[in-house]
Amino acid sequence: MISPADLPETIPVFPLPGALLLPRARLPLHLFEPRYLAMMDDTLKTGHRMIGMVQPMETPGKTETRLHSIGCAGRVTQFSETEDGRYMITLAGISRYRVTREVSGFSPYLKADVSWAGFDDDLGGVEKDRTFDRPQFLTLLSRYFEALDLSTDWDSLKDAEDELLINSLSMLCPFDPEEKQALLEAPSLTTRRETLVTLIEFALRGGTGEDILQ
Repeated sequence: MISPADLPETIPVFPLPGALLLPRARLPLHLFEPRYLAMMDDTLKTGHRMIGMVQPMETPGKTETRLHSIGCAGRVTQFSETEDGRYMITLAGISRYRVTREVSGFSPYLKADVSWAGFDDDLGGVEKDRTFDRPQFLTLLSRYFEALDLSTDWDSLKDAEDELLINSLSMLCPFDPEEKQALLEAPSLTTRRETLVTLIEFALRGGTGEDILQ
C-alpha cells in the first residue's frame, strides 16, 4: 500500500474531458498523441509511475487549457505498445490531489506541483456506504439504462461491493465533464452516491435535453 511519503510533489497531468478516475478504481486509456506518448515514456522512468488525470475547464473562445484544481492520480499498472507506437495502458487510482502550480518547462505535456492534503482517506481501505438502499438504487438505475438503451450484467451489480458499484457507475455513465468533476470531488462514498442519484434523476427528467429520457 502506498503511504503519503511515497506521493510525488510533481506529476504529469493528462487533461481528458469526461475521463474520470477514482481511488482504488481502474481506468483504461489509449495514448496516441506524440505529447502523451512522451509523457508515458517519461512516467515509466520514474519510481512512482503516476499520472494525474484532470478535467479541463470549459473556456469558450480561448486557446489555452485551464484545469480544474482537483484531479486524481493513478499508477500505471499495465501497458502494452502497439506496432505503430501507440500505448494501451491501465491506471490504478491512488489518490486525489489539488493542483498548486502548473510547471512550465520544455516538456510537450503538462506537469503540475500538487498537494495531497485533505485526501488521506483515499489511501485507506475500501469505503462503505452505510445508508445505501441498493434495491431502490438498482430500480432507478434500471430506468436510466433502459432510457439510454444500455445493457449490463445485473447479477454482478447486485453482488458488487458498494464502492466498486458506485465508483464504476460514476466513471462509466455518460455524464458531462462538470458532472464528472462533481462526482470526483464528493467528500465521501455516500456523498458520491447521492450525487450520482441526483444526476440520474436529473437525466430522467430530461435535464440533458434528450427527449428519450423523459
